[in-house]
Amino acid sequence: MTRENRKARFDEIDVYPVTCERLSAGRSNLEVLEAVIRGGARIIQLREKEYSKRDLYHLALTFREVTAGAGLLLIINDYLDIALAVGADGVHLGQDDLPLTAARRLAPDLLIGISTHSLEEALEAEGEDADYVNIGPIFATSTKAGSDRGLGPEAIASIGSRLSVPFTVMGGITATNLDEVLAGGARRIAMITAITQAADIAPTVRVFRDRIRKYPPQDRMDAATR
Repeated sequence: MTRENRKARFDEIDVYPVTCERLSAGRSNLEVLEAVIRGGARIIQLREKEYSKRDLYHLALTFREVTAGAGLLLIINDYLDIALAVGADGVHLGQDDLPLTAARRLAPDLLIGISTHSLEEALEAEGEDADYVNIGPIFATSTKAGSDRGLGPEAIASIGSRLSVPFTVMGGITATNLDEVLAGGARRIAMITAITQAADIAPTVRVFRDRIRKYPPQDRMDAATR
């Protein structure tokens, strides 16, 4: 698949599930994957900080087989070498990972997403040819060290409105605060625990997708036109 094909498919995503086995209520990453597929997700990011690279590679091979069969984009967190080795659709890099310019030289056809925490970082990533930018953490989150304070939902509009590439948002987003995120203009919502710790993952994913695609709710639109 070409980069352009992958970008076109990325434009269509809504919920962006991200794995973390330690925070999956006793379920394996593969169980989470199978559940998000049943929920209709179009993408998943394999993010596993506690596996060895060898074990992560073997897991990624299985993820690639399953996602290819189900028609999901597969993004690997942090490791471009694993993404290339298993034929993933992309890699997601943090500020301390392999520089974007180097990653692009090695992987011209892969999607490359970049985690950013400010307007300056987001614009830099866009300027260096990122396919998408993640803005976060929006709210405080326990899934990443040092993220006990969020940027706030107001950062979505202030950063996202300055970008010409697609953006995702992440960090502490739940069913309770989802509307705040959507009100800021986000339509591609990355989530870990709101999905992985749900009592029943598949219907949870379906509800999140429905809320994103139908925002704003009809009753709010009706009130605004009165």
